[in-house]
Amino acid sequence: MKDIIFDQFQDSVSECLLRHRSILDITTKLEESQSRINRAVIKSATNCDCIQISTHANSKKASANDSDDLGYLSKCLDSNIKGKLCDNCREVIQQEIGDHLFYLASLCNTLDLNMYDILLNELSELKTLGKFTLK
Repeated sequence: MKDIIFDQFQDSVSECLLRHRSILDITTKLEESQSRINRAVIKSATNCDCIQISTHANSKKASANDSDDLGYLSKCLDSNIKGKLCDNCREVIQQEIGDHLFYLASLCNTLDLNMYDILLNELSELKTLGKFTLK
């Protein structure tokens, strides 16, 4: 069922994309949409203040030793975000991510790639390597 949703999404993007069909336009729009996501996240912290982004080293963070295992290190590291997105910021960020997915699907269509297959390959790699993917 989920593969059908991905395929429908890719097909719909292909039908809807009238402008920006060249690979140069698509990659530019993809990069622009990523910048808009970044901007929306930062505005949530600076304009709205519904989240706070800590740029200081956390006291919770521990120094990494060669003997530390990855499970321990993943517990020590955090996202540097405090608070929760308000409804407005959440809506804006979701819209920007949706636009990004649109251009990502467009890139996949142009290069004759299937988003669902890519997702399955990535999931398989994550399951196989687990924390050792180090992404």
